[in-house]
Amino acid sequence: MPRSVHLIVNPKAGQGRARKALPSVLNVLRSQMHDIDLQVQQTSSPTDAKARIKAASERMLANIDESNPPALLVMGGDGMVSLGLNAVAGTPVRLGLIPVGTGNDFARGVGLPLTPDEGVAAIVAGVERQIDLTYIEGKLTGGATRRWVGSVVSTGYDARVNRRTNRRIVHIGALGYGVDALVELAKFQPLNYRMTIDGVRRDEVAMFVAVGNAGYFGGGMHVCAEADPADGLLDLTIVHPVGRAALLRLLPQMYTGKFVTDPCVEMLRARQVTIDGDRMFGMGDGEELGAVPLDCTCVPNILWLLGSAGPASA
Repeated sequence: MPRSVHLIVNPKAGQGRARKALPSVLNVLRSQMHDIDLQVQQTSSPTDAKARIKAASERMLANIDESNPPALLVMGGDGMVSLGLNAVAGTPVRLGLIPVGTGNDFARGVGLPLTPDEGVAAIVAGVERQIDLTYIEGKLTGGATRRWVGSVVSTGYDARVNRRTNRRIVHIGALGYGVDALVELAKFQPLNYRMTIDGVRRDEVAMFVAVGNAGYFGGGMHVCAEADPADGLLDLTIVHPVGRAALLRLLPQMYTGKFVTDPCVEMLRARQVTIDGDRMFGMGDGEELGAVPLDCTCVPNILWLLGSAGPASA
């Protein structure tokens, strides 16, 4: 039987770059992935994308041949990736990423290419591997109680910047995150965190606590600089209270990960973390999760990912 391959495309991703790149991507898939049943769909909105990805994964699972597992390919940004991994985590369906978004943080964090041409080349190479995801439980946005996160769960200053960027009327690409970081910095105050880390209660006043599986967010900020999405552990980055000038100095270093050498930064690893506190909410993979408390658990080897293994992309 031909291998079932579903490609779901957000044509607006990357300010329209996805629409322009699609013919080249299809040419590579059809010419180099022999003996496949390729079905292609373009989305019209986030709601439509969610429905199409859910329907495609359900069709593949209803006719699964585990000796020749199907593949769900998502072409777009981190929002499309989040929909894809939530649809196929815990199943034999392979997930392939063709990155055309502004940030591409998940692809960056798991060591996959960051351009559509390189992304589709990694898929047709035929290498696949299993990686971990963060399993979230709580009273989540939209009435959900459970969700998978591939990159970072943010709850403090980082979450507020992320939400402000999402609500922008005029989008200016990755630069928008940096601009919004400065706007939020002017009014932000440290938060009171109540955490349970592998069963141990810990209360902290912090600027933010980032919980990472793969370590990037915000269009390339390496906030969990030592995160490994295949080690069975979550990485926690705690930024203890600092003045605005000090945080402003650290912001550029978050793109390289060098900020972790600052005395205000603490790094931990854990299998399970509960985040709670005052005046906070959660963001995961760039999307709003909802109010705290949030239970975050690392589930090892839960997602089959297409593409060559490698260190996190710079």
